[in-house]
Amino acid sequence: MTQTDRHLSLDAIRGFAVMGILLLNIIGFAMPDAAYVNPAAWGGTDPLNAGVWAINFVAFDGKMRGLFSVLFGASMLLVMQRAEAAGQNPRSVHLNRMAWLFVIGSAHFILIWWGDILVPYAICGTLALFFVNKDVKQLLRWAAIFYTLYFVLTLLLVGGGWWQSVQGSAAGADAETIEGTRKMLASFGKPGTEQITESLELYRSGWLPIMREHLGMFPESLVNTLMFFTLDTLGMMLLGMAMLKSGFILGMWAPSIYAKVALRAFAIGLGPMIALAAWVIASGYDTVITFAAFFSLSFPFRIVLTVGWAAALLWWVVDHRDSALVVRVAAAGRAAFSNYLGTSLLMTFIFYGWGLGLFGEINRATAMLFVFAAWGIMLTWSKPWLERYRFGPAEWLWRSLARRKLQPMRLR
Repeated sequence: MTQTDRHLSLDAIRGFAVMGILLLNIIGFAMPDAAYVNPAAWGGTDPLNAGVWAINFVAFDGKMRGLFSVLFGASMLLVMQRAEAAGQNPRSVHLNRMAWLFVIGSAHFILIWWGDILVPYAICGTLALFFVNKDVKQLLRWAAIFYTLYFVLTLLLVGGGWWQSVQGSAAGADAETIEGTRKMLASFGKPGTEQITESLELYRSGWLPIMREHLGMFPESLVNTLMFFTLDTLGMMLLGMAMLKSGFILGMWAPSIYAKVALRAFAIGLGPMIALAAWVIASGYDTVITFAAFFSLSFPFRIVLTVGWAAALLWWVVDHRDSALVVRVAAAGRAAFSNYLGTSLLMTFIFYGWGLGLFGEINRATAMLFVFAAWGIMLTWSKPWLERYRFGPAEWLWRSLARRKLQPMRLR
């Protein structure tokens, strides 16, 4: 498929999203997973490192995955439309793609990295099939329902955690309550727990013990996906479908409208996010407060800022369609699957014990240098590769598996 057959706006936003996701995922690659939730758990809370955390929390955390989910929903409709135009059963084509995405994602989780998002996307993409015939208003209504359910669920979880922490620290608390509170706080990203020590030991070891641990984690990860990530991810996918059907995400609106939407979204969302970051820092990174801000209280503003980022990027693409940077970011987006999996391979090699063994050896600010280097690689290889080949390597594999035959790779 050549660039003329594709929507530049979709590719460019996808490219920006896959690059932006690494800003957050780098913490999961380089440090114990508690650091992803609580900066005091690992990576430094001095002004420089706290500033890096705050910028990512305010501007990027959850918003880049939101963008990726929006693009997934929009692209899902496009693939089904093309399948129907080719005389194929669009639902069968989509379900086959999701089945293989689940397989690839499972292998990614078990063999490479625990932070996989492909399995949740396969599950949510399958569920999204029930909504493909809805109109824009219906899609937005259902997205709002899923957002609300997710927000209520996370508030209940955070509220329960807060109440348990109160009970566990009360005078005269029994041993069972104290132990339950300790485990709960550890799961919320509390610094100094034995889980952090165990994580350091595991990921500084070889590939085989890491793989065995991931294999054991996989069933629980599936349950957590269904409980905590399906609702918001599915909501974002439905939002992406609505954006496609309205023409918003195809760059069909006037640049001035995109600019207006972006400015309003950032005006609404940035203030509360900055306030939440300030609250976390002022609390001394209190475990419950930090978890609440990360997991629940920021969620409504993540939605708004995801829309803001989409609008800002669309304004950029529509107004600078022929710029060299737009073209390179769009190429990275066309090869987003390859860039996502390639990043996992590269970063686990750099940080895990079976590679260079830098796990837990760098702070949050230094981790950003690895992000910038990876961005350079994405922007350097994607465009020349796609000038010679139809797909990125991972895209070719997924397409070949889903269509049950090897797909032509080289451009004529």
